[in-house]
Parts: sequence; structure tokens; C-alpha cells
Amino acid sequence: MTFRPWPALAAPLAVAAATLLAWGLLDAEVALAVLALGAAGLVAFHLWNQHLVRRWASGSLDAPVPEGTGSWREVFTAIHKRVRMRAAYQRDLRLMIDRFRRAAEAIPDGVIVLDEDNAIEWANPRACEQLGLDAAKDRGKPIVNLVRQPEFLAYVAAGDYAESVTVAVIGARRRALSLQLVPFGTRESLLLSHDVTQLEAVARMRRDFIANVSHELKTPLTVIAGFVETMQDLELDLRQRTRYLALMHEQARNMQRLVGDLLTLSSLEGEHRPASEERFAILPLLLEVSSDAKALSGTRHVVELDVRDAAGVTGNRDELASAFGNLVSNAVRYTPDGGRIGLAWRIEPSGEGVFSVTDSGIGIAKEHLPRLTERFYRVDRSRSRATGGTGLGLAIVKHVLIRHQAELDIASEPGEGSTFSVVLPARRVQREADGDEDVRDAAPTSTAAPRGTGS
Repeated sequence: MTFRPWPALAAPLAVAAATLLAWGLLDAEVALAVLALGAAGLVAFHLWNQHLVRRWASGSLDAPVPEGTGSWREVFTAIHKRVRMRAAYQRDLRLMIDRFRRAAEAIPDGVIVLDEDNAIEWANPRACEQLGLDAAKDRGKPIVNLVRQPEFLAYVAAGDYAESVTVAVIGARRRALSLQLVPFGTRESLLLSHDVTQLEAVARMRRDFIANVSHELKTPLTVIAGFVETMQDLELDLRQRTRYLALMHEQARNMQRLVGDLLTLSSLEGEHRPASEERFAILPLLLEVSSDAKALSGTRHVVELDVRDAAGVTGNRDELASAFGNLVSNAVRYTPDGGRIGLAWRIEPSGEGVFSVTDSGIGIAKEHLPRLTERFYRVDRSRSRATGGTGLGLAIVKHVLIRHQAELDIASEPGEGSTFSVVLPARRVQREADGDEDVRDAAPTSTAAPRGTGS
């Protein structure tokens, strides 16, 4: 701003001129009186404007700048410009802070701002939801008083924040959180929380999967290795050698079935939709499944097929045949000799197609039903292994049905048998004109090997 002294000097010069004029025209006393009055007026003027400045400066920050007069007008004008600039800066700063806050609130991970004492200054909604905090009530409280997991307390006490720490949090549901402190500023820090529940579950499933595969392969390999050593070290007669070779062959077939099911499951998990789809008649497939069931059962069970509605189905025939075959294989394996196995197909009034396998077997307790489709999950491991199952059959069924947007419904009571039903969506089922005819106990001429190894 250009310095302009004349507005400030105008009043003093006017007083001086009036004093000199009174001195020349009148006498000295009048001149001194004029000078005194002028000086008093100037002092009062400046004191009043100084009072206005002090009152404005000590008042509210939003108070308007006073309107100055005379030489003080430029002073008040400069202050007013400065206030407007400050207000603009503050407005921009508030907008920026609001943007950062909204961005922090939109982050899918939890963010907590901690002061130098690790007390909470601010937390976004996700952090409150994950850690059970209240952004208003918990402000100013030390984070170690609210997150009490021993792993986190040891992490904070150690002071090494290069890596995160995983803790288990039990709230509305149990979850695993990855927590990491990130220092910033002078002595402040951010606490970042990330939900790793799914990652932990996947890692646990991978560990369990490797352990289960190793366990399933260990048994037949141990048997085979034992028989090989026996045959190498001992002189055996023909009958013993034949018996040992038969047992080795049986164990090799078990491993072959396990590897085959693993490859099938791997290919199913790698894709979300069937590799190819076509429209095919359901009746020939059901006849094949029924024939496979009778071949697997021998004459140990009564196998019945009831087709209430002829229909065409859109999907991958081989995959659905594998799923149906695994359900039938399970029924045969877990139904005592002399029991009954019923296969049925119908179309619901809603248009959904239902293939069900009902057996009079040992049944399943309710607590096991939600986990039946997990890989290698067995209700009775010793009995399952004795029946020749790999523990992957129902997992294969689950993934085939997922790829066909279908559902698996299980109803079972211990000692009273089980019913496994595949429910195909209506858009994949087309009713045929001869749907009113029943087909019972029909069998095709071929006797193909059973599909799937069961669970």
C-alpha cells in the first residue's frame, strides 16, 4: 500500500493555520485558545478511533470492522481487507478440512487420530463400527483403555510400528482386524484398522486343506510303502503276494479317486459359470444316475426312481451328472444293507426343478448340516474312510450348483435317513408336453461306472 501522509496531516495543519491567523489578526491569548481547542479536538478524535479499534479487537471474531473517518478511514479500510482475506482463508481451510474428513469417513478401513498420549482425537465411522467406539463419548480417552486385546497392548508398548498386528474382536460378530500405528506430525499418530476376517478364513482353509490332503494321502502311501517293504524283505507265497497286491491296488485307487476329485474341484472353483451350457432332456440323465446307483449298490439296497415331470434342463450336463452322482454315491455308502434309496424328479408350481435323493441310512445330526459341503468335512471320519469316500463329494456338488445358480437343501434326522435335494432355478427348467407320465424303476441298457466318489 502506498504511503500517503497528507490525509493524516490535514487536521494538524488546519489547526496550525487557524492558530497563526488568530495570532496575526487578534492577540496571543486567542491564538493559544485556538491551538488548545484544536489540539484537544485532534486528541479526542484519535482517542475515539483508538477506542473503536480496541472494542472491535476485543469483541467477537465475527464482529464487523468499524467505519472510520478522516485519517483513520484508510486504517479501518486496510483492517477490513485483512479481515476479508482471513475469512476467505478460513472458509477455504474449512472446505478443505471437510473434504478430508468426508474422504476419511468414506475410507473402507478404520482411521483414528491419536494425540501424543495415544488419546482419541477423531475416528471415522468404520473405526467406530469395527472397534466398538463412540466418536463423541470416547474422544479424549486413551486407545489402550478401549482396545484391550493383549496383542495390541504389547504392540503399543513395544513402540515398533513398522508392521501391523492382527487381533480378534468379538462384537456383533467375531472378526479379525489388522491394526497399525502410523506416526505423523510431531508426536501424533494414526491408528489404521483393516478387516482381515475373510483373509484369515481363507488362510485357515488353505492350512486345513493342505493338512487334510496330506493326511488323506499319508494313509494309503503308508500302506503301499509297508507292503512294498514286506515284499522286498520276505519270501511270500503266491497267495500272500496276491493279497498284498490287491490291498496295494485298492489304496492306489483311493489315491487316484482323491486326486481326481481334487482336480475336479479345482476346475469348478476356477470358474463362476459352466464351461458350456446346452439344453438336454432330464430323463436320460436320471436313468443313467439310477443305473449307476444300482451298479454301486449291487443288490444290497432297493433303488427306486420316480420321475413325475418330464422336462428339459439348460446347463452343463456333465457337471450336473457329477453332482447328482455324488449325492447318489453318498446315499449308497451311508445306507445299511437292505435299506431303501429313492431318486425323484419333479417340477414345483413355481417352475423350479427338484432332484432329490432320499435314503434310509444313518442320518445326520443338525449341528453337522451347515458344514457338510466343506472340503474333507466328515461326520464320522473312520466310517467315511471305511466306505471309500474322499471327503470332497459334497464340496463338488456345492460348486456345481453355484455355477448353475441352484441350491442344495438337506433334511436329515439321526437314525431316520436323509434327503438331499437339488433345486434348479425356473429359468433353467422347461416342462415337456408328456410331463404327466410317471417313470418308475426304469433303467437304460448301458451300465456306466458311477460318477463321483462321494464324501
